[in-house]
Amino acid sequence: MSELIEIEVAYALPWNQVLRHLKVPYGTTAEQAVQFSGICKVFPEIELLHKSLGIFGKLVKPETVLHDHDRVEIYRPLTIDPKEKRRKRAEAVVAIKRINK
Repeated sequence: MSELIEIEVAYALPWNQVLRHLKVPYGTTAEQAVQFSGICKVFPEIELLHKSLGIFGKLVKPETVLHDHDRVEIYRPLTIDPKEKRRKRAEAVVAIKRINK
């Protein structure tokens, strides 16, 4: 009998988030965990070969072996550079302050 570990697999869209709790065999990889989770059936647009995976916010390779209580995260491509988004947000705040004077 193989030892089981508890993990989570997470995928988030702006309007929907899925978090699956699983018990998987010791030695399971990040990619296998995503497959076991069934998230790809709910979100067929996920193509593992083109998606980045992480564990608690740190990028990992699909073949990374999981440990007990790891959370595998499926990352979507960025639609805008985070620095650019912060710059635009700051400009908007400055513009609002100017209008309210």
